[in-house]
Amino acid sequence: MKEVVRTNDPVLLSFVEVLLRDAGIPSVIADQNMSVLEGSIGVLPRRLLVADEDFDVAMRVMADVEQLRQEGDDGGADDGAR
Repeated sequence: MKEVVRTNDPVLLSFVEVLLRDAGIPSVIADQNMSVLEGSIGVLPRRLLVADEDFDVAMRVMADVEQLRQEGDDGGADDGAR
């Protein structure tokens, strides 16, 4: 198993998990139950893991996610022109 993403953001984790599932890539979220030890304050990051043979495709999916995120950041400014 290889790590695709490590984050404290449950929304991002869920989003990436769904994208990988849609791409036919099974994944596992590790450290999800660590909140019992940390008191549910979100300090410890969760890791999304995929099988070694799916890692390259998963990283291409992650590159697409990053590109979409950057496009959203660039296109998010409203200059008032319509």
